[in-house]
Amino acid sequence: MMRIAAFGQMIRQARRARRLTQRELALRTGLSRLTLNQLENGVIPDLGVRKVGAVLDALGLELQVQPAEPRAGTKDFLSMAASSASVSLKEPLHPDELEYALLSGKIPANRRAHLITLLEEAPGWLLEGLVRQIGSLSKAGRVQRNIRKLAEQLGVSPEVGQWQRFV
Repeated sequence: MMRIAAFGQMIRQARRARRLTQRELALRTGLSRLTLNQLENGVIPDLGVRKVGAVLDALGLELQVQPAEPRAGTKDFLSMAASSASVSLKEPLHPDELEYALLSGKIPANRRAHLITLLEEAPGWLLEGLVRQIGSLSKAGRVQRNIRKLAEQLGVSPEVGQWQRFV
């Protein structure tokens, strides 16, 4: 499954290949430059199909839907971490919510307990894989900075859990 951050990277590459600024693409699509920036950085909370279509049309791209092929030997640390954070809670943490938190440094609505659970209880190998997986979608060090920021906002001590080893 393609995550919003990977989609945003593809949009950035296509825009740059056409030598367009975000402002120029915004004018062509009717979207704000801020929306395009959030899309390219994988931190947009939601983007409707019509807006995606406008961006793709302006860049000469098309969206194709096809059955997903399982990737042999590849672990999806994001999904595993979201599941792990949801074990003892009524509402599950969706992988997209966790990705958003790691890329933006913001706590999704009603997900404080999930993130606290993840930071305090997740095993080191899972956190390391999560940082590596999501870190590959953003600027170097961004995920680590955001984990520190989230831990501070949540009041999670560096002495609790294994998260501090990976930030």
